[in-house]
This record gives sequence, structure tokens and C-alpha cells, in this order.
Amino acid sequence: MADTAPELQRALLADFEFEIYGRGLAGELPRLPVSTEGLQERAREVLSAEAYGYVAGGAGAERTMHANIEAFERRKIVPRMLRDVSARELSTTVLGTPMAAPVMLAPVGVQSIIHAEAELASARAAGALGVPFIFSTAASRSIEQVAEAMGQAHRWYQLYWPNDRELAVSFLARAEQASYEAVVVTLDTWLLGWRPRDLQHAYLPFLKGEGVANYFSDPVFRAALARTPEEDPAAAIGHWTQQFANPSVTWADLPWLREQTKLPILLKGILDPDDARRALDAGVDGLIVSNHGGRQVDGAIGALDALAPVRAAVGSELPVLFDSGIRTGADVFKAVALGANAVCLGRPFAWGLALGGQAGVEQVLRCLLAEFDLTLSLSGCTSAEELTAEALAAAGR
Repeated sequence: MADTAPELQRALLADFEFEIYGRGLAGELPRLPVSTEGLQERAREVLSAEAYGYVAGGAGAERTMHANIEAFERRKIVPRMLRDVSARELSTTVLGTPMAAPVMLAPVGVQSIIHAEAELASARAAGALGVPFIFSTAASRSIEQVAEAMGQAHRWYQLYWPNDRELAVSFLARAEQASYEAVVVTLDTWLLGWRPRDLQHAYLPFLKGEGVANYFSDPVFRAALARTPEEDPAAAIGHWTQQFANPSVTWADLPWLREQTKLPILLKGILDPDDARRALDAGVDGLIVSNHGGRQVDGAIGALDALAPVRAAVGSELPVLFDSGIRTGADVFKAVALGANAVCLGRPFAWGLALGGQAGVEQVLRCLLAEFDLTLSLSGCTSAEELTAEALAAAGR
């Protein structure tokens, strides 16, 4: 796939702050909040209570969500002085996929409950800024629709491994045909976690026909139905419930998956070093350290606390990405310093999508990238490759 780096990538990403200040001279303020907290507060005003709770909520008492944020708060950056940081290079490449900075959009499903254009808007925003898009199986638009919207922009496909292996093969084949460049297999959602906010509203959007576009458009899925999803949506949703949950998958199934696709395979949800070593032995192409944003297991380890041990377990060569808790450019800095090749941004871009569609996602990304660029330079670094744990204070410092 051709590199479609826009002009933005050839300038310093931090220049976005002066763009904002410059517009302020003409009395123009940012249309959307600049901070993640402000975005979330404003999104709560425009979304239904059910949709807001679905995006904002986590498992149980949401202690894992808090652990994710607290793990970032414990790490402190140690800026270094009198270094020439006038020229900086933030771009990187992971598994052959170039990106403007070590940032991707995480696979967030059911985006139609957030904005009418759903994944089409967020995918276009990602492509416009050189940020690869990870497209969820649980999407409101199909594999092919999102690929068409992105054109030559870079994208990966996230697989929720269904019960029917023929359906899994079909999903993978469709992703390959539509020029997705890697497969991200989510390991921590074989069953849905206990989510009190959703339960209080008795709200699961899939049962209302949201987030099932990839299933309803799939020839294998449709062939298993007596009538089409358009003719009998209730029966199609019933069949979806039999496909989504698949808790019988084990390490022994990975060789079969490897045989089904030529694309690189990453495992998402790794938190334990032993699991990381086992994945390495299984020959996967990369890992994503993640606890699903705290949505699956209450009281679990903060994802950032797992990052350095996982990196140590697999060595320096295997690509390791990070997900769960990224809110600011400083968070990107910390995760990369602890061993991540790139990070995946989730909830913040969802709030931007809710408030402004594609333009809202673009603003969220430009703010994050500008802050990362500034944090990097003000800490005495000129590229993400320079970042190591030495950029952070030692425990107790």
C-alpha cells in the first residue's frame, strides 16, 4: 500500500498550538474542548445515557479503569536540558506500516451509537493525519466500506474470533482482499465482562442491530440463516449471539489461525510475561499490552504496569504496542519510554467523534500529536527511538 503521508507530517506536529493561537487573534476559539476531560464532559451532554455509559463504562466497580490512569500518574518524566531539539522526527514503522508518530486508533466497535457516520468518519480522520486505523470486527460499517473510505491510507483489522471457523476464515479473507495490513486478535473478550452501567440500562447495542455490519454482510454468516438479515433481523441477531462468544479458544488454536492468513498477526490483551513468552514461541508477529480499557476484568493490573515486564520477556525485536489509558501526549511519551513501539488511542477519539464526526477525531489526534511532540522536545529528545526508561524517574525518586 502506498505511503500517503500528508503535508502535516512534513511539518512539526507541535505547530498546531500556534495554529490555535493564531486563530485566536481573529477571535476564533477551538470548536471542541482541547482536553480529554472537557471532551468527555461535552460528549456526555450530546450522547444518550445508554451510549455514553457504553463508551465511558468499565467492568465492575471500574477499578481497572482507575488503575490504568493511576499507573500513568505514578510515572514521572525527567526533562533534560541544553540539547538541540530544533529538528524532530516522530514518524515510525511497525510491521511494515508507516505512521506519522507512534500512534494508532484503537479498535473501538459500535461507533454508530456515537455518530451517524460511525467508523467511516474516524477512519477518514486517521487516514488524513497518517495515523493507522485498527478496524473492529464489532463495527457498524463493513470491512469493505471502511476500506473504500480510507483509500490508500493504512489500516489493520481486529478479529473477534467467532465460533464458526469458516466465518473466521471469511473475515480474514475479506480483510486481506480489502488491503488491511495486519490482524489484531483480541484475547480478552471471549465473553462480555460484567458492566454495571450497561446492565443498569439493560443496554447491549448488538441486540438492537448495532455493531453487526461485518456479520450481516458476510456470505458465510448469511448462508447459515434461513432468511436474510434484512428479512429477519431478529433471527440474524440470534445467530450473532451464537457466534460472538467463543471461550473455548486456546494456544493450541493459534497454528490453525496462522495457516489462514498471510498477514502479520498480533495478540491483543497480553498482560503476563509468561503469556508473552508463549506468544513469542507460537510465532506471532506482535503483541498489544491491554486490559481492554478496564472493560473486562474489575480489579485487574493497570496495563502500563504490565508493559515493561512484557517487553523484557520478549526482547527488543518483537513489536509490542500498548493500549488502555492513553489520554495525553505525555502518556504516549511514557508508554514508548517503557517499551511500546506504538500506542493505541481509544476513548478520547470516541468523544471527538461524538462531538464533531471526522473533524472532531482530527482535532483530538492533532492535539495528542502536538502534545507528544512538545513533551518529547521539552524533555530533550528528538525522536521516539531515543526514549527509554531512563527518561522516567526511578521508583521513589
